[in-house]
Amino acid sequence: MKQLFDFFPILLFFILYKFYLDLPDEFILAVNDWIPLMSLTPGESSDAIYLATLAAIVVTLIQVVLAVIIAKKVEKMPLITLGLLLVFGGATLAFKDPLFIQWKPTAINWLFALVFLGSHLIGEKPLIQRMMGHAIEIDDPRVWFRLNLSWIGFFIVAGVANLIVAPEIDPLGLQFSEDSWVDFKLFGLMGMTVAFVIAQAFYLARFMPDTDEETS
Repeated sequence: MKQLFDFFPILLFFILYKFYLDLPDEFILAVNDWIPLMSLTPGESSDAIYLATLAAIVVTLIQVVLAVIIAKKVEKMPLITLGLLLVFGGATLAFKDPLFIQWKPTAINWLFALVFLGSHLIGEKPLIQRMMGHAIEIDDPRVWFRLNLSWIGFFIVAGVANLIVAPEIDPLGLQFSEDSWVDFKLFGLMGMTVAFVIAQAFYLARFMPDTDEETS
């Protein structure tokens, strides 16, 4: 349930972007009235990215507030995500430039890479062991070290992949469309994450104790 809750802003971003032209004109004009800085035009497809960005910011902010009220605490990752979304999403809305929001997935992935890397230098255990050690019993510290490094590599690769697909950045000149980037933001990055987690599970299975042998 928590994963679906965290995933909701990305899904809402995707839905509002894809169906912007189907939204009632009254709704678009109401958004302009509610938020003075917004100047969305009904039927203007280029404005879809701005409504989707606004919705992602509002929903993520609500999620953090609800976590404070209900759980009385907020994990660091949602706070980092909200902070970057406010910076990059806010810049996109303020300057009416999608470049900033297209940088956001790269920024957050590379920041996570730095955090995981920093855990090798600060503390006795790498971050992935602190996150998963309570659920998985593996005594060899080298396994956790390699696993943490693999996450660092994944975050770096995911950030680079986003840069390649983002049309406002496009370092390789592949000329992906904004629509393709939105698809990649939902399905591409999620698919990469799922594939990596599955590969990680196969790797960890090699070091898990054999329950059949233990019970015999």
